[in-house]
Amino acid sequence: MKIYLAGPLFNAGERGFLSQIAARLRALDFEVFVPHEQFVEQEGVDPKAVFTTDLAGVRAANAVLAWIDGTQVDDGTATEIGIFTQLCAMDPSRYKGIVGLCTDLRMVRRRGVAPADGINLFVSGAIQSVGEIAWSVDDAISAMVRLRDRR
Repeated sequence: MKIYLAGPLFNAGERGFLSQIAARLRALDFEVFVPHEQFVEQEGVDPKAVFTTDLAGVRAANAVLAWIDGTQVDDGTATEIGIFTQLCAMDPSRYKGIVGLCTDLRMVRRRGVAPADGINLFVSGAIQSVGEIAWSVDDAISAMVRLRDRR
């Protein structure tokens, strides 16, 4: 199964976290598209190239794992979630679903207390319309395995 790994990638810490998740998924024989791996040289990358490359990655994926930590979901990640939600609606046999990964203590502490657990209601609703929100990396990876193994 092909996974599009979405999330903020603007500093070494964010890219490192996404790379660690990708490595764990690849060890389970998933094919993983990670946006920051697509451009060797980060400087001078233009918006058209990023959009074209990442949109192709979203369309080629069977599932999305979206890292949604932060006080607001990263705007690129939210866009990828929206696009993939519509792909799932158009062809649910090909597009399996979205797993949102939230490890942010600000949101985890609100789990079950706040509407959508403190995550933007529209983004949370989009994810949950075709998948689920996981509260740890282990749970997110388990959810991806369930999506892969679902018949």
